[in-house]
Amino acid sequence: MAERTRKKGEDNDHDEEEIEKEMVMENHSEVMLENIGVCNMDEAPARRRAREAFKHVQLAIDHCLFRLPVDGIKMKEGYEVNSRGLEIFSKSWLPETSSLKAIVCYCHGYADTCTFYFEGMEHITLHIYLLIHNFNTKRVARKLARSGYGVFAMDYPGFGLSDGLHGYIPSFENLVNDVIEHFSKIKEQKEYQNLPSFLLGESMGGAIALKIHLKQPHAWDGAALIAPLCKFAEDMIPHWLVKQILIGVAKVLPKTKLVPQKEEVKENIYRDVKKRKLAPYNVLLYKDKPRLGTALELLKATQELEQRLEEVSVPLLIMHGEADIITDPSASKALYEKANVKDKKLILYKDAFHTLLEGEPDETIFHVLADIITWLDDHSTTKYKY
Repeated sequence: MAERTRKKGEDNDHDEEEIEKEMVMENHSEVMLENIGVCNMDEAPARRRAREAFKHVQLAIDHCLFRLPVDGIKMKEGYEVNSRGLEIFSKSWLPETSSLKAIVCYCHGYADTCTFYFEGMEHITLHIYLLIHNFNTKRVARKLARSGYGVFAMDYPGFGLSDGLHGYIPSFENLVNDVIEHFSKIKEQKEYQNLPSFLLGESMGGAIALKIHLKQPHAWDGAALIAPLCKFAEDMIPHWLVKQILIGVAKVLPKTKLVPQKEEVKENIYRDVKKRKLAPYNVLLYKDKPRLGTALELLKATQELEQRLEEVSVPLLIMHGEADIITDPSASKALYEKANVKDKKLILYKDAFHTLLEGEPDETIFHVLADIITWLDDHSTTKYKY
């Protein structure tokens, strides 16, 4: 009896030590976030240092999720200077043993990076993120790779770990050309030349994917678009007079962070309240007000896309949350109706907000991932010619 009592006491002490350890780690990470939050992240070196800084916190975390097997995927990341002299960060995920069905080139959304929720658990800098999010819902690239796809992604100039002023798009055309240049090099490699190739674009990345297709109408075998930015929802656009003033100022002060943001718009990014509260752990995310020049470029890009929907001729999977007030679901419906291709599919997710792969309840995220993989599987048996 005394032995059982002593054992129970030891177990309680161990539990208390674990709880205390977790509290220390949480406090440590919060302090780290506060420190990073006040840093100037305008230039790429600062953003790269922020990414590295989190490693020291995450190495000490003892969590069962990090003990799960992570074999079977080959990952590679690095930097390459493009034709405009900008150092671009990119990453790839490939199945280690199985043959490839196709390659998937991912275009991330505005303010984001390819090194956070899209890449999942494989990099140690994501351990804090895993501690606060459900493990399975965030390994998008890993899930695609395990399904037989080679996945490639890059950070655009001005975003994530790539060169450029944070959150600034001086030319949307140049940005699209940068993405085309990077993905074209991948597709030209001997081992990928005869494989089907698909674009996967989320939000602004959806607009980039469509622009890539319009510039390369016969180069891709399909595009899967998640809440594509074909048109801003009305709640995102300032009053006409304010918009005209901002357009005028943007021509003189394009880098200024001045575009107003409504509070309800911010809350529409994540439907899952817990995920919304934990968003600050994406330390590379651009969190300030949009820069005037960026907002103007995005507005011009969406206006152009609205006028060119009939030119879209690539097989399409279009996914959108019905409750999205950031990118307009009606524009996705218009894309589906006007696209000049028979092979097209539109899926609207009831009550879903903007970030279908990041901010929704787990069951919705699983549903979206399954829809993407099913569509890719259906289109990867043969290389399309159209």
